[in-house]
Amino acid sequence: MNKIITLNQLEQIKRDGKKLVLCGGCFDIFHVGHLRFLESAKKIGGILLVALESDEKVKILKGKNRPIHSQKERAEILANLTIVDYVVLLPYFKTDADYFSLIKKIKPDVIAVTQGDPVRNKKEQQIKTVGGKIVVVPNIKTPSTTQLTKLLGID
Repeated sequence: MNKIITLNQLEQIKRDGKKLVLCGGCFDIFHVGHLRFLESAKKIGGILLVALESDEKVKILKGKNRPIHSQKERAEILANLTIVDYVVLLPYFKTDADYFSLIKKIKPDVIAVTQGDPVRNKKEQQIKTVGGKIVVVPNIKTPSTTQLTKLLGID
């Protein structure tokens, strides 16, 4: 199976007794903070699944000039990292219920989040529905993608 998958292919992931760690995000301009976060998430369990936000969602979250790279391009970058086992291409999720449905479908053992994640409470509620847990990865001291776009005059 290809490392880049759709929601319909989630059931095809073979766990073989390994923990499934889910993390999500935009990963628009990939930087060392992203890499270190993914490395930390991979160390938590055996299978690392990255839920990649749609272009429409990134635009809403980050602003009219984003994303810099399309979802397909962002997925290609992530899929070429040896630490990433799968990248699931998220459609445009409009409501929290869409994310709850995703968690119920995936049934991850762990959701990895960064320290200060603004939707951590929602993720904690979601993971409880499937008996998993949240693991917080400490922030990495590096400029964020939003800070980089401001420095580059892209925002």
